[in-house]
Amino acid sequence: MKVTRSLPGRDRRMVGAWCFVDHYGPEPAAMRVAPHPHTGLQTVTWLLEGEVLHRDSLGSEQVITPGRLNLMTAGRAISHAEESPVEGVLHGVQLWVALPDASRHTEPAFDHHPDLPVLTGPGVRTTVIIGELGGATSPARAYTPLVGAELALEEGAATTLHVRPDFEYAALVMSGAAEVDGAALEPGPLLYLGQGRTELAFAAGPASRVLLLGGEPFEERLVMWWNFVGRTHEEIERFRKEWAEGTAFGAVEGFDGAPLPAPALPGARLKARPRHR
Repeated sequence: MKVTRSLPGRDRRMVGAWCFVDHYGPEPAAMRVAPHPHTGLQTVTWLLEGEVLHRDSLGSEQVITPGRLNLMTAGRAISHAEESPVEGVLHGVQLWVALPDASRHTEPAFDHHPDLPVLTGPGVRTTVIIGELGGATSPARAYTPLVGAELALEEGAATTLHVRPDFEYAALVMSGAAEVDGAALEPGPLLYLGQGRTELAFAAGPASRVLLLGGEPFEERLVMWWNFVGRTHEEIERFRKEWAEGTAFGAVEGFDGAPLPAPALPGARLKARPRHR
């Protein structure tokens, strides 16, 4: 299926601690992602349509459906697999949050949140996925100040959200078409909104779903390669070796298939990079 990756980009690698944004669907598909490793990050799985079954090396097994959150904290090392229980239309986003140096070696964890806080207004329903927005706080654990929220707007609906001027923000239209702070958006590009704002205005043309991401600027330099977030080339080499040798990351039980092999490292050294050019 078609997947649009809008973060990291060549010039903008992060928004707050958000370091990876994949948007897929809506499209008839059967997801089947074999066991693979992660370090130094959290994965945020959010669906608009369909179902996905999560399994991980902690023994977690959880189906996610629209409006519910699967949050996996990789910490020092975890592996997981994702697949569709049944074939059907899939539509969602897969997001990563980079863990700060003080927390990136934490023990791995998995949390499923079926009930998240919702802000409502005329024709608008805003779900706070992680962090705090408009006085509503998600139960999902976060290791840096950040926010992720989905706005579901009926045709012609509009709203203004109060936001933090010390956060940087970005918005992604996942369906429909909407104006965000006066900029017309359709599914595809991520609109970077920067810092210094106290309000953000949203207005739908047709019924629309908009993802809002924000957070305190993440100043640590990262090495992102394959499924790993680290700080040095040597760390990434070690993570790859441990995955290839079957150490550190555990095993995912119940998936009918072999784990994903790690690709070859590039010929040049991997460099730690800042959040933007």
